[in-house]
Amino acid sequence: MSINVLGQRLQACSLDPLTGFFRDGCCQHDESDVGQHIVCAVMTEQFLTFSKLAGNDLSTPRPEYGFSGLKAGDRWCLCARRWLEALQKGAAPQIVLAATHEEILDLISLETLVQYAVDRPHF
Repeated sequence: MSINVLGQRLQACSLDPLTGFFRDGCCQHDESDVGQHIVCAVMTEQFLTFSKLAGNDLSTPRPEYGFSGLKAGDRWCLCARRWLEALQKGAAPQIVLAATHEEILDLISLETLVQYAVDRPHF
């Protein structure tokens, strides 16, 4: 069972569009996922532009891969380092804590993640 950053069972990030390294809707991974697709992020125009300029175009449809392209408001499992890079450049999208894998805590503090959360916990 995968655990989220709140120490609870990892929740689904998105089934439409279907996301996750395993395309099961969850931001879980294993050693074959070199990019660590573990951050459930809510797309924004700012982030999609940032990502495209950084070499990862998430907004353009790629029908040959069954990918319709992301738009603002969609949830998507992002690579941990891409979210951190966006944070450092002022373009980080909000995240869903319940659907973000606990391993992100190796790179980013829970306090920082909570600042970007759409599902802020009440401590």
